[in-house]
Amino acid sequence: MGRRARRREHAAQTAPRAAKSGRTPSQPPAGSARAARKPSRSEIKDAEARAKLVPLREGERPRAVTVAAIVAALLAIYEVVAYLAGQKINGKKPPVTQIAPFVIVLGAAAWGAWRARYWAVLGIQALLAITIVFFSLALLRASSWTDVLIVIAVVAPAGTLFYFLVKSLARIQMPERRPR
Repeated sequence: MGRRARRREHAAQTAPRAAKSGRTPSQPPAGSARAARKPSRSEIKDAEARAKLVPLREGERPRAVTVAAIVAALLAIYEVVAYLAGQKINGKKPPVTQIAPFVIVLGAAAWGAWRARYWAVLGIQALLAITIVFFSLALLRASSWTDVLIVIAVVAPAGTLFYFLVKSLARIQMPERRPR
């Protein structure tokens, strides 16, 4: 018998006893240690941080989100201009099918971030995280000080922007789910 089956069986056996006592099976008994447990320091700090957060007013956009939108738009524009100028990668001009998805994703992220959309800021954070990981791994193969400086020049601003977007995401708030 699997763990889930045992849990279901246990829940089915304890449900009648819980109904007699007037509580649901998921609620701890009134005198139990779980019911009387004080919140931990981290839970208290989390609650304080949430209390300090001020939701965005209509049309407001945090500075970090504005910076992220501008950076994403500039990168998308750079890719289009570089492709049209004939930039070559490994001696060959890349096909449009390699450039277009990147430009479309960056353009959508820039538009969404400019409008302070949660999904767009989260997507930009994902792209920043991937960039940080790849450039950090490139540091392992750095063969000169120039390589190290290039990695630092990319990772430091990307990490800083990522950090500031975390608080911005908390202010933007996840959209509420509507029942279907």
